[in-house]
Order: sequence, then structure tokens, then C-alpha cells
Amino acid sequence: MEYKYQEENPNNSTDKNDQPYNVDKVSHNSSNDSMDEFSKHISSRKPKPQWKIARQRSLRRKITVILSGCAVLLLIVLLIHNFLFSSVKPVPLLNEDWVTVSLLPENQYSRPGIQIDQINAVVVHYVGNPGTTAEENRSYFAGLATSGATYASSHFIIGLEGEILQCVPMDEVAYCSNNRNYDTISIECCHPGEDGAFTSETYSSLIRLLRTLCQMYHLTEEDILRHYDVSGKSCPLYYVEHEDAWEQLKKDVFS
Repeated sequence: MEYKYQEENPNNSTDKNDQPYNVDKVSHNSSNDSMDEFSKHISSRKPKPQWKIARQRSLRRKITVILSGCAVLLLIVLLIHNFLFSSVKPVPLLNEDWVTVSLLPENQYSRPGIQIDQINAVVVHYVGNPGTTAEENRSYFAGLATSGATYASSHFIIGLEGEILQCVPMDEVAYCSNNRNYDTISIECCHPGEDGAFTSETYSSLIRLLRTLCQMYHLTEEDILRHYDVSGKSCPLYYVEHEDAWEQLKKDVFS
């Protein structure tokens, strides 16, 4: 049997694997396919309905209004809190026609000029020198500036006839109530006898002064103290020995 040799022509090959490979054509077609897929994806996304957009905007507005309202409410609460509970600082002098302002000279022994940040109570004392006047006790405090004998003073002194002297501004320390000098106002009361009982005039002026100070500094009945309540000293003597009289005094302030 005779075999003929036939030269194969590459151009006439029917094998798909033998077809020429056009790189540029494939890449271009792939890119177009990707773009078509992206376009189909975008076109498939439906726009958000207008009613839903409006509802979202309305919800955002409501949230904004609520948050703004909460902020305003918080500010109001803070202002009320500061007004009711923060330290109230009235004028340092009690400008009443029934009070005589007679300040001590500034000095380290009776008026050091140290500021009080907050008033938390009022402390009642008796002078311990029967029969002496408010002016005599004030002169004693003033004389300490030169004598340096001790540290002593009081914001107010009430005399035997009910006269009231203010010796130290209410926003400054007076040396009268031991460890409570830095947050209290002190009141010294004159008395005619050794028992320390006040005259009716002294008592009436004390009640009036205590009532005024409690209103100014928002103090309660529990914020009216005796020197005895601070340090254990028998001062004011009569009201240490007569607890019922002291309780009645505090009630009279708020009656």
C-alpha cells in the first residue's frame, strides 16, 4: 500500500486549539463584559422611595429637637441647683438700719482678712464678761491689733440694750469658733449676770439677726449652733445649761 505524504497547511487547520490567539481582542471583550455587569448591577438598584426619604428626614429632625430639649433642660437644672445649693455670697456688710457697721482694723489677731468661701452655719456665743457693753467688747477686739495678747473677734456683737455692731465683714474669717471659723458667722452676745442669760432686748435682736442671716444664706434650724456644739466649751453658758431654752430659741427664729 502506498502512502502519500501531504504537507499540512497551518492555515487550513480545523483544530480550535490551533487557532491564532488574539490577546488584544480577548482583553477588550473582557473589559466590556465587566462594564456590562457593572451597568446591570447599577440599573438593578431601585431608587429609595420619596416617602421613606421624608420619613428619615423627619426622624432626624425629631432626634435633633429632643437632644436640644435635653440640653436646655440640663442647663436649667444646673442653674437651679447652683442657685439653691451653691454658696450664696451677699454683700459683706449687713446694710440694715438696725445694725451699726464698726469694722475692726485689719490685723493678724482679730481681723486677718482671710476670705470665707461658703457660709454653712451661724454660731452663737456669750462674751463671758457680765455687764460689759457691745462697744467695750468691740474695743477689746480692736486693741488686740497692738497688744497681740490673743486671737479673738466676732462678726457681730449684740449689746445689753439690743444694739448690734458688725465688726468683721461676713465674707471674712473672725477668730471666734475654733475649727469652724472658716465656714461660719459668729455672734457674741452681752449679758448682765454670771449665769449668762440674755436680756429681752438682746434676745430679740439675736432672733432678728439670726432670722436675717438664715434667709440670706439659706440655712436651717440645724445650722444654728452654740459654741458648745463646736468645741464643747460652755458657751453661751445659759443655753448650754438650759437645753430647752436653746431649742426654743431656734424655734423662735423660724416661727
